[in-house]
Amino acid sequence: MSGLPVWDAAVPALALLAAAAGAAKVARPADTARALRAAGLPVGASLVRAGAGAEATVGVAVLAGAGRPALALLAASYLGFGVFVSMALIRRWPLASCGCFGEPDTPPTALHAAVCLVGAGVLAVAAASAPAAGVADAAAAEGAGRGAVFLVSSVAAAYVLYLVMASAPRLVAARAALRHTAPGGVDG
Repeated sequence: MSGLPVWDAAVPALALLAAAAGAAKVARPADTARALRAAGLPVGASLVRAGAGAEATVGVAVLAGAGRPALALLAASYLGFGVFVSMALIRRWPLASCGCFGEPDTPPTALHAAVCLVGAGVLAVAAASAPAAGVADAAAAEGAGRGAVFLVSSVAAAYVLYLVMASAPRLVAARAALRHTAPGGVDG
């Protein structure tokens, strides 16, 4: 993958993550709607579904190689998510979930905000650079073996980003709860 700039390697992971998150929110919009209402935005499930459908569509468009406009839209989406999560943290909105993955109990974290904001920057650089190829085209340009590694790496990177943003907060909360109830802990 020596021919790919670092942002081209990250773009498929970010696009896949957005497509999956958008699809999850289309299926389960309640937590996102609740988080937006906590921020003072009167948003219902149908508006969340529409926005999430757009998010998923833009993610798929980037994966298909739709070029600069799709990359710019995805960068703006990640920037919006990063700003929302940052504001939730700064203003201490009482959110059990930010709703980003359509799952309960995924509270906003600084790491989540950082992933979104860095992702926005990576996508903005990619949008400002030469038009990105679709994932299949980029993989094919690398040859069969390296292309397969590129595809598997993109999926793995998207999954790691998901774990950092959605699962890590739950693990940290569970660990803190164990500390408070275990012998020698706060309650023990």
